[in-house]
Amino acid sequence: MKTVFVTINTAERSWYVIDADGKPLGRVAAKVAYMLRGKNKPTYTPSQETGDFIVIVNAGKVAVTGRKRQNKMYHHHTGFPGGMKNQTFKQLIERDPIQPLEIAIRGMLPKGPLGRKLYKNAKIYAGPEHPHAAQAPVAIEL
Repeated sequence: MKTVFVTINTAERSWYVIDADGKPLGRVAAKVAYMLRGKNKPTYTPSQETGDFIVIVNAGKVAVTGRKRQNKMYHHHTGFPGGMKNQTFKQLIERDPIQPLEIAIRGMLPKGPLGRKLYKNAKIYAGPEHPHAAQAPVAIEL
């Protein structure tokens, strides 16, 4: 029996679309990160980019439970002394609707060159429209 080593050239990669309207932020991010890695396939290879392409629509309407809309804080440091910037979930989603989902997915992917490459396979849109109809993405229900 031979071991089959799947590379980016030999991997079969599909396009999927996920509607995040009313879905919990963490559930959507976990499912997307799992599929970007390719862990949903029997040909999963940890060191290769063998995952699928994911299109996320309605990212601005993602749900959070409890009081997270007012209390959940996002921190960013500018790199200068006293440069800590803080925002609540509500402020962040008003400023940039895709940012909370972007941060959640990126945090669930590996750190380093592979994680940065995998993240480019996620296409996130705040509204219901996306320009990837030519790829015929398959809708996934969470």
